[in-house]
Amino acid sequence: MFNLRIASRTIPLFGIFLLPVIALTQAAPMPPDYRGVQIHIPGVYITPVPYAPFSADVQIVTHQKLTDGTETIRMTINHIARDSSGRFYNESRGLVTSSFKGEPVLTSARIYDPMSRRDIVYNPQLRLARETVLQPEEAARQLPTQAPVPTFGNPVQPGSAAAASRVKETDLGDQIVDNTILHGTQKQRTIDAASSSTGQPVTITDEYWYSPELAVYLIVKHDDPRSGEQIVAVTHIDRHEPPAAKFAVPDGYKVVDETPPPKAPGTPVSR
Repeated sequence: MFNLRIASRTIPLFGIFLLPVIALTQAAPMPPDYRGVQIHIPGVYITPVPYAPFSADVQIVTHQKLTDGTETIRMTINHIARDSSGRFYNESRGLVTSSFKGEPVLTSARIYDPMSRRDIVYNPQLRLARETVLQPEEAARQLPTQAPVPTFGNPVQPGSAAAASRVKETDLGDQIVDNTILHGTQKQRTIDAASSSTGQPVTITDEYWYSPELAVYLIVKHDDPRSGEQIVAVTHIDRHEPPAAKFAVPDGYKVVDETPPPKAPGTPVSR
């Protein structure tokens, strides 16, 4: 078993054990549901809300069982931050083996400012920063009000009768980790044998532990028998204002503005 150390606690890869506390109402916008194990690990979704500054590490552990019976464990650690205006920094680093020493290589970083709607993604290997000013409707999508239900196998529309019959949601109550109150939700989706590509019914389980104070999932556990397990955990949280330099493109990068030109009045909307 691979254990993920979070401050003074250890979270086993095959289960999360926390202490129950008094329930807390969730009022902040909810991040979207986890998309599952992918080649490019998305890390944690940072909601660009103001007045909740913090910086933290994001530890990601993925555990895959291969068809020949062998098991593979890989991990990485990303650094994230958000300032009092809601501006955030979110990075991605390569996956490494559990025996790797040092810090995984930075593959990309994103800076988003909800005030200016300026979205920047920079690539350290190319020394290139791509900058886009989002349209108001695109910027609005950065603040989801309801998490969509992910689909597996045959597509199922969220809220439909088929989705309701295949998705089971369980309220896990409130927990506390490192003096932060979390609210837990478990979502289980069952795929029938004809759609699972395994010949057997498959149940995918996602477990979310949400911090209303930070409007971020601090722990996400994803378990799909076909692709393996993955844990995303936000650790080493610092509630102080991050340095302004964190939200600037590093020196030596070429910045390319990729904002589309505004459409002329009367231009038909493409569908």
